[in-house]
Amino acid sequence: MKPILSLLIIFTIITGPVSAQDNDSPYKTKLAVDGPVILAGMGLSAYGLSLIQDKDGFTPFEVSTMDKSDVNAFDRFSAGYHSDKAKKASDYPFYGSFAMPLAMMLNQNVRSKAGQVLVLYVETMAVTGTLFTLANGNTTRARPMVYSDEVDISDRTEANAQNSFFAGHTAATASATFFAAKVFHDFNPDSPARPYVWAAAAAVPATVGYLRLKAGKHFLSDNLIGYTVGALSGILVPQLHKKNNYSGVALSPAVLPTFNGLAAQGANLSYTF
Repeated sequence: MKPILSLLIIFTIITGPVSAQDNDSPYKTKLAVDGPVILAGMGLSAYGLSLIQDKDGFTPFEVSTMDKSDVNAFDRFSAGYHSDKAKKASDYPFYGSFAMPLAMMLNQNVRSKAGQVLVLYVETMAVTGTLFTLANGNTTRARPMVYSDEVDISDRTEANAQNSFFAGHTAATASATFFAAKVFHDFNPDSPARPYVWAAAAAVPATVGYLRLKAGKHFLSDNLIGYTVGALSGILVPQLHKKNNYSGVALSPAVLPTFNGLAAQGANLSYTF
């Protein structure tokens, strides 16, 4: 998820939040609203990232006491999974997904409002980054590979081995692909390609989630949550900016539940009619 922060900064510098109320665009954006949301999302993402980086790794003793039976029944089947090949393979659709919203610029209707669409894309990824980093930074859950004796103890005791909840690669990919599908859908209401665009949007993050599962990076529940968070962000941010819905979008601090049942600092995305 770290590359997401860099992408947000780059896109924000290139495009900058703009006010757009063109009659031929389905969306409405405002500097006074979208600017603070993007900045807040980037700030909260950076804060969440600092929480992740401040984590201490498991001790060798803690690792030695972990048993697959401690994992909930739904996820237990994948405890001990590990595959460097699957991990490397997951990076291709993960990084490739970030280009999908840009590929939408090949469509003339979308390209005519490129600045507005890129602002919405930055905002979408900022929301996803905030939700992921704050959840991950406030939660400790061992990755599936920690339960394998075949994995080097140094990898099982590093801080990153605690970051199973929830799946950031899956969330970011779903956010990008579903955003692209939603934008294409809204700009091209009569296009026969819409079902195929949505199918691709659903398939790419599902592939990433499967590969991250096989790599031993995340349990199935982590991937399902990541997929849901990303898909909802990718769809709802553009939807909340539709002209017939738009009034105001706000990103504010909130208390969120975590995987281990404890309260954590989070963020709340809302809008008013």
